[in-house]
Amino acid sequence: MYAVRPDEPGWWYGDGRTVTLAERLLAPVGDVYAAAVERRFRTAVPYRAPLPVICVGNFTAGGTGKTPLTRFLIARLAEKEKAAVCLSRGYGGSLAGPAWVDPEHHTAREVGDEPLLIAQGVRVMVARDRKAGLVAIERAGDVAAVVMDDGLQNPSLAKDLSIAVVDARRGFGNGRVIPAGPLRARLAFQLGLVDCIAVMGADAPDAEPPVFEDLKKRFHGPVLRGAVAPTGDVSWITDGNLLAYAGIADPERFFRMLAGYAPATLTRRTFPDHHAFTEAEAVHLLAEADATGAELVTTEKDLARLAGAAGALADLAARSRTLPIAVTFEERDLLRLTALIDGALKNGYLRG
Repeated sequence: MYAVRPDEPGWWYGDGRTVTLAERLLAPVGDVYAAAVERRFRTAVPYRAPLPVICVGNFTAGGTGKTPLTRFLIARLAEKEKAAVCLSRGYGGSLAGPAWVDPEHHTAREVGDEPLLIAQGVRVMVARDRKAGLVAIERAGDVAAVVMDDGLQNPSLAKDLSIAVVDARRGFGNGRVIPAGPLRARLAFQLGLVDCIAVMGADAPDAEPPVFEDLKKRFHGPVLRGAVAPTGDVSWITDGNLLAYAGIADPERFFRMLAGYAPATLTRRTFPDHHAFTEAEAVHLLAEADATGAELVTTEKDLARLAGAAGALADLAARSRTLPIAVTFEERDLLRLTALIDGALKNGYLRG
């Protein structure tokens, strides 16, 4: 069975051979949820912007690598001298927007951890109403493209390119729809929403994972194989004594990355996804690090949630190292993705 995070039902990523009582009881609720999603798409009249809109999403609840891919796409657009803006609903934040994210003044409690992380060097608009957010971006007047983060199941906007990110290890779990499983809607329906699928894994793919081969049979568009890997200097990890903590959708992916560089000791502390750390938790982590002589290490997203904090939380942020990560593709898949981006840009410019 795949290791699950604290806020994730254990049966979502079971071994697939045993159906639990919880799955049986919740399956009808999942059917209702799936029908509601499909009904929203049938009745929606999506707004089509004069700007190219590239959407990054996933088929399941929880993280699959959307944020690193969003940053990757914005960087690729910058290489083409196309200024891109990220449009996010600001999950976990209090601001309804539309509002431009200011990393110098906003906190994760206001705009969400992912927008705050992406906003390091990139313009980000948060808006619960995605259409209102897109219109606000258009009014900025100096934007060449919009990268919509986590908008696959949102029918309010027309997209020029939709990319779904799938975790190579987790796949689709038990294949059921929320709350009986991790899928946000029936997989067959969601496959019809996307132009491309990127299967991401933290480890180099010596052999293609089963979900990759399965998708190539189910989906007629491009299925790309990517990886999420650390960037920059990682020599400090080897032989180090580390106390790693993470409140992300798949903390095991982060811990595996660290373990791959052979630290002398690696203590893992897992928290729920998008977790707002408390003063008491910060005190405990700091004390544990002091008692064991360990260096604190966390994810970029977790550190973003500590930005602007005071007291022990500020001390925790100051003493924590991060493991910056980036998306990589093999040359063939990178060329295919670049062609899709070029096509989306062309469609948007013809329309505009």
